[in-house]
Amino acid sequence: QVQLVESGGGLVQAGGSLRLSCAASGRTFSSYGMGWFRQAPGKEREFVAAITWSGISTYYADSVKGRFTISRDNTKNTVYLQMNSLKAEDTAVYYCAAGPSGTIWLMNRPDRYGYWGQGTQVTVSS
Repeated sequence: QVQLVESGGGLVQAGGSLRLSCAASGRTFSSYGMGWFRQAPGKEREFVAAITWSGISTYYADSVKGRFTISRDNTKNTVYLQMNSLKAEDTAVYYCAAGPSGTIWLMNRPDRYGYWGQGTQVTVSS
């Protein structure tokens, strides 16, 4: 069982930065692959980034590649999403998720994740 709590969201101007954190409970955190997803009003939840259990492999949606960085610290049971050069279209509720760590390019599917946080709001003003 894993419980996930996101933090770090807020209001930022376009071009600014935010760092999201996702704190996990449970002693098996280091065995899980982790992902970040987001959902804007009226839109479906979409993949943002994923990272394998070791942190060696990462994967990004094309829309955030080069601007966002996912990382994890298994000693702190925490995964991060550093978001730079934010755009108005990045406005959404951001969710972290935990699931079996596997082939990285398959980790963009929400159905691979069994545990989800409650989400944190990110609003980018233009």
